[in-house]
Amino acid sequence: MSAKVLLVDDDVELIEMLRDYLQRDGFAVDAVHDGASAVTAALSGDYAIAVLDVMMPGMSGIEVLRQIRAKSVIPVLMLTALGDDAERVDGLELGADDYVPKPCTPRELAARIRAILRRTAGAESDVENGAAPAVVSVGDLVLWPEQRRAAWAEQPLDLTCTEFNLLEVLARHAGHAVSKDKLSEQGLGRALSRFDRSIDVHVSSIRHKLAPLADGRSRIQTVFRKGYQLVRE
Repeated sequence: MSAKVLLVDDDVELIEMLRDYLQRDGFAVDAVHDGASAVTAALSGDYAIAVLDVMMPGMSGIEVLRQIRAKSVIPVLMLTALGDDAERVDGLELGADDYVPKPCTPRELAARIRAILRRTAGAESDVENGAAPAVVSVGDLVLWPEQRRAAWAEQPLDLTCTEFNLLEVLARHAGHAVSKDKLSEQGLGRALSRFDRSIDVHVSSIRHKLAPLADGRSRIQTVFRKGYQLVRE
C-alpha cells in the first residue's frame, strides 16, 4: 500500500505541482491549505507523514506543529524559507523531524519523505530479518525498535520519530562517540550539510527527556570534534 502523505501549504499552485509529482512517484497524497484543516487531518491517523509549510496566513506552520505535537508523533517535514535559520530551529525544537528549504524540487522533497519513512519502518524490518536485537538496553534506558517505543526507569519516553532514531543510534554505540555525520545518515536518512544544526537541536531535546547523571551532567555528552556519546553508568 502506498504511503499516504499530507501536504499543507497555502500556495495552491505549488501544492498541486508537488502532489502530481509525489503521486507519480508512488505516494498517495492529500492537500489542505490552512492551519486548522492541517491539524485536524494530521491528527486523524490517516497519514504516514505531514509536509508542513511554516509561512501560512492565520495559523502559522509553527503553531500547527505545536498543536500536532501536543497529541501525536506523526513524522512532520517542514518547508522553510531559504536561509531562515531561526524559523528552522523553532520547528525542530517543537518536534519537526526534518526540514526542506524552499524553493525545493519535487525530487528532493520525495527523497526526504522516503528517508523519514524508511527510518520509521526500518527498525521493524531489521528485526524481522534478524539484523537487530528486539530490545536495546543501556542502564535505565530501554528501547523496543520494532515497536518504536522507549522507556526510562520503566516510564515511557515521549519521542518524535527522529528523536527515537537518534537515541537508538546513540544507545547502540553507548560509551563511544558517534559523529554527527553518522547520526545524520542513520537518524535523518541524509548526509549532514554544512552549517546544519538539526542534529544539535534534536540531541538537545533528547537530553531534556533523559534524567541527568548523578553529578548533574547530561547523559548525552558532547565529545569535541567527534560528536555525541551516550554515557554508560
